[in-house]
Amino acid sequence: MRAQVARRPFTTEEYHRMAEAGILSEDDRVELIEGEIVRMSPIGTRHSACVDRLNALFTSRLHRRAIVRVQNPIVLSRWTEPQPDLSILKPRADFYAERHPRPPDVLLVVEVAETSGDYDRGTKLALYAGARIPEVWIVDVPGHAIEVYRSPALRSYRERRRLAGAQRVAPGAFPRTAFRAADILG
Repeated sequence: MRAQVARRPFTTEEYHRMAEAGILSEDDRVELIEGEIVRMSPIGTRHSACVDRLNALFTSRLHRRAIVRVQNPIVLSRWTEPQPDLSILKPRADFYAERHPRPPDVLLVVEVAETSGDYDRGTKLALYAGARIPEVWIVDVPGHAIEVYRSPALRSYRERRRLAGAQRVAPGAFPRTAFRAADILG
């Protein structure tokens, strides 16, 4: 007979206390996913370059209409605090100094998938949909394409488009701010 192992999930509050106590440091590449501390994939050079391009494009085009955040947490629930590669947030004078953004604050999440595509499309996309994040882009670095997900429903999105090359994509919150897929992919 096999013994069943009981897991003990952590809350976002406990997760933050671990950092305050020095159990987790800023150098630990982890995020809290459904109560479990999950190690994130190492960041490759193409991934880094893509995130930097996205940051430059969004920052220059959105000015003060939104806050562009790079690899910083958003709290989806009491048990889940991912660190998307880039998030576009509603502007706040304090830049979210008092608390991490919550789903109503998020306009767009972008995950850059160089080696993490299955995880981003499976686990993370379902969590974003369940939290009602209105729009998610997955930048498929090896596939040279951008997947756009809109209209969240339970644990998936009703709308999905795949764009490449000269095709243009604009965030739903800023429909007049369009980018060529090739400009994001490099």
